Order: sequence, then structure tokens, then C-alpha cells
Amino acid sequence: MAYTESNMLPLGTKAPDFELRDPATGKTVRLQDVASPSATVVMFLCNHCPYVLYVNDEIARIVGEYGSRGVSFVGISSNDAEAYPEDAPDKMPEHARAVGYTFPYLYDETQDVARRYDAACTPDFYVFDGDLRLFYRGQLDGSRPKRNPVPPTGEDLRAALDAVLAGQPAPAVQRPSGGCNIKWKE
Repeated sequence: MAYTESNMLPLGTKAPDFELRDPATGKTVRLQDVASPSATVVMFLCNHCPYVLYVNDEIARIVGEYGSRGVSFVGISSNDAEAYPEDAPDKMPEHARAVGYTFPYLYDETQDVARRYDAACTPDFYVFDGDLRLFYRGQLDGSRPKRNPVPPTGEDLRAALDAVLAGQPAPAVQRPSGGCNIKWKE
């Protein structure tokens, strides 16, 4: 698994719309269904990536903490499930339960949504303000398994969420996320 850093979509970009299936419910979920007037976090995740697995507990803590403050969260898996069957949509609901995801965890079968967000790796985080304009994109924090094996704190994502909720400017320093590359179809 190649280490890949996230692309840095320009701040202020309008959140690309999506319409994806939720493997847990079989229902279609659109961006408007999950958007919050406070802030919306779109996360590109997958079941098997060691970088995602390393931070899942912290993601669950942040979702619990900031969800109660009006922030909405959605996870999207865009990996090629044929080449990586552990990321198949039928495995996503059980994985979500096992790691404590309480947000919709959607499957991007065509990978079009990942392309529109310019997502490159898992995990990859995007914070949109109440107008669905990009406020933050990048890392959860500086922790990385093997590369920087400190306990995840979520400090970068937390700082961005605190700022957007307080009506403050976006963090001046935004560092790319890093992890496994999205497994693109041939």
C-alpha cells in the first residue's frame, strides 16, 4: 500500500454534490440529506487501510463530541471493491458497527465522487461551513502508524471544527492527510 498525501482542494470550493447508496440501509443518500447549517464533514475512509484503522477511535470520539454541537458527518468509501474485496459494500455495515461509526458510511461505486472531491487517500477529511464552502481539508492530526506512532488526538480537525463553529477564519496552516491511496479502478 503506497503512502499517499491528500490533494488540497481550494478553500471556498462548493461541496460537490453526491447521491450514493448506504450499504447499511440500501437507501440513497444525497449531500443535502446530511448537510448541516453549522458544518459538514466529508471523510474518505475504507475498511482495510491501516491509516484509517489507526484513527478510527478518534474519529468516533470527534463525531460524538461535535455531532452534539450540530456538525454532521458522512463517510465515503471509493475503493475498487473487486480488487479489494475487504472494502466491498456488503462488508461496510459490519465494519462501521465494529469501529463505532454513527454516521452514514456510503459506497462510491463509480469513484466519481472521489474524483469530484479530488480525494487521493484514506483517510481524507473535508470540512464545509454552513454554506457548504470548503473551510478545511487535510489531516486529522499528525499521527501515522509506523511513520509517527503517537496516539491520535484529532487536533487539526478539532481546531478547524472549533473555528468554523465560532465563526472564525479557517486555520492558516492546513496539512495534507496521509495514508493509503484510493484504490482506483483500471
